[in-house]
Amino acid sequence: MALGRAINLSIELRAGVRDLSPAYFAMVMATGVLSIGLSLLGMPAVGVGMFVLNIAIYFIITVLTLLRLAWFPSDFVSDLIDHRRAPGFFTFVAASCILGSQCLIIAHSLTVAVAFWLIGLVLWLGLTYAIFVALTVKQKKPSLEEGLTGAWLLAIVATQSVALLSALIAAHWAQPYRIELNFLALSMWLWGGMFYIWMISLIFYRYTFFAFSPGDLSPPYWINMGAMAISVLVGATLVENTKGAPFLQSLLPFIKGFTVFFWATGTWWIPMLLVLGVWRHIYRRFPLRYDPSYWGAVFPLGMYTLCTFKMAEALDLGFLLSIPRYFIFVAGAAWCLAFVGFVHNITMWLLGRQPASRST
Repeated sequence: MALGRAINLSIELRAGVRDLSPAYFAMVMATGVLSIGLSLLGMPAVGVGMFVLNIAIYFIITVLTLLRLAWFPSDFVSDLIDHRRAPGFFTFVAASCILGSQCLIIAHSLTVAVAFWLIGLVLWLGLTYAIFVALTVKQKKPSLEEGLTGAWLLAIVATQSVALLSALIAAHWAQPYRIELNFLALSMWLWGGMFYIWMISLIFYRYTFFAFSPGDLSPPYWINMGAMAISVLVGATLVENTKGAPFLQSLLPFIKGFTVFFWATGTWWIPMLLVLGVWRHIYRRFPLRYDPSYWGAVFPLGMYTLCTFKMAEALDLGFLLSIPRYFIFVAGAAWCLAFVGFVHNITMWLLGRQPASRST
């Protein structure tokens, strides 16, 4: 009996690994951002607890991803060149850099943070050019309506996560490496902003000129706001780094202006996405059930909380501090709901009552 159950679990594990969503690292992103936010907003014990949990989640998903690559390389490569699923791989970059940021901010471990920075940078270089070259030379391509989703903005989040960790590490390194890292952070921050302008133009065009069903409004569309939120956080961090990098001091008005620009753009998206969510789940009665992609909606809420707090500090905008003090509970509630759904999903899968979720 026990042997039979063990064999069944082994078979189910292989099936679950085969169907593992490339975007599952968004769970690490959401947990990491909320952990940092809680630590900075006066709840360090909870932040540390989530930090420890995030380490476990990161390494479990990493092992499962490597098993998927080893056991099912054709499925892995197929996802890597798929217009809808390929952007999910960028969550690996963002998760690595956000966990590295946690190590620096919460655990005060520069060495481990640098290790995660190197992992994130190598992954960013490899995935950016592998995915976009593959999608460019691919012969059979979907239409814009079928192939474009909010998940494409994960490429911007990945870029800005590398910029963020670069800027954080730069503040702890002596010259001359401090200048080089700040320059890298600034360059990637600007590239991420430019890439957002390209991508959001296509997404907004998709919104307004193509038929839009409830199923099309997947949770990753919240990254419309999340990509701007992490751009704000990088900008605020660069403002704080100006004392150690004279060239940043000369660009200070520009950096401050674009930081506020990004924050205003991200803020605009929140009511829009809330109304569309009501339309999807209440008016059109689209079922609300757990899916790995929901972590892509939790992450922006946590990031908006964190970026508003840091921008208010860096730009001396104290009147904005009331936003993160309350928004942190919104982000926390969203994380709890997603985590409960995750635990229920895994429990049902272990009991053999349903397969693990596979996000599209």
